[in-house]
Amino acid sequence: MGSLLMFALVFGASLIFSAIKVLSEWEKGVILRLGRSIGARGPGLVFVIPFIDRLYRVDLRTVTMDVPPQDVITQDNISLKVNAVVYFRVTDAEQAISKVTDYLYATSQLAQTTLRSVLGQFQMDEILDQREKINHRLQELIDKQTEPWGVKVSAVEVKNIDLPKEMQSAIARQAEAERERRAKLISAEGELQRAEKLAEASNKLAASPSALQLAYLQTLSEISNNDNTRTIIFPVPIDLLKAMTSNKS
Repeated sequence: MGSLLMFALVFGASLIFSAIKVLSEWEKGVILRLGRSIGARGPGLVFVIPFIDRLYRVDLRTVTMDVPPQDVITQDNISLKVNAVVYFRVTDAEQAISKVTDYLYATSQLAQTTLRSVLGQFQMDEILDQREKINHRLQELIDKQTEPWGVKVSAVEVKNIDLPKEMQSAIARQAEAERERRAKLISAEGELQRAEKLAEASNKLAASPSALQLAYLQTLSEISNNDNTRTIIFPVPIDLLKAMTSNKS
């Protein structure tokens, strides 16, 4: 009789403990009573009926999911290998349990297929230059399809884009050619500015004979102060040269 009473006490205590569930601050518990959902509970203490209720715990924190590298063929028929990362969280625990078998796996597969289909609509240069636009487009499409599951996709970021080796060489040659073009343009602009300044200076010197003579003397002074060359300067008046050329004519 005493053993039967002890068994009853132990069995009753086990039922009480199995009826009490503790959910963390970031969890929701979806309760199925005889197979029918009666809503989400928690966080904190949650009471269930043993052998009748079943509790499913759902984590409401943001999940960071890596999308494995995907083989993508761009609009201009270039093969790329692209991977990404998806940030999402459950906003409706009841729908995440009742609308899809495994919302984590389903979201991962959806992200992979969407990544391939979206990037296939862009050319390679657009994928490299318009990363932010592509991320926003991916986030919109994935979030629209996961919304019925009670899953909110907050961001999608394309991480790495692996180009073929021959394409990397072509891009390097293109970048080098672009740098050479810019260098030639800068040099041409410098020559143009130099010619404009020389023309301006020559006009001013031509308007003032004394200024021209001073420039001539300054040039002689700079040449004479150069210690690395042995140069003998014979100053000849310009008027004398003009007289000699006029007599010859």
